[in-house]
Amino acid sequence: MPNPAMTGRIPDVSSEELLDHILASLSDDKAEDVITIDLRGKSSIADYMVICSGRSTRQVGAIAEKLKERLKEDLGRGSKLEGKDQGDWVLIDTGDVVVHVFRPEVREFYQLEKMWLPAGAAAARA
Repeated sequence: MPNPAMTGRIPDVSSEELLDHILASLSDDKAEDVITIDLRGKSSIADYMVICSGRSTRQVGAIAEKLKERLKEDLGRGSKLEGKDQGDWVLIDTGDVVVHVFRPEVREFYQLEKMWLPAGAAAARA
């Protein structure tokens, strides 16, 4: 079967399959405190939001870059990166899943989990 990245054809991948691929990539790169927030029915920006941490600016950038590469190579799916040069907070927009990779101090400051989860709700931990 031809590689989708080589043919230019974007395969049909469900948001759940995309999420599974993203979580596997984050695990491979030792991302920490990975949580998934289900946005279906709550927001039109994406079906899922994934939030995780890297131990340093270098690891944050590497996690994001490797995820972008794996999505392109494995699924033929492009994604957009924002914030990679600073390495404190990188956003990866894959379409159906938005991924935030933080340094721990920056994640604690912004507390995105609290903004997107109802009071008392727990996010799914990977």
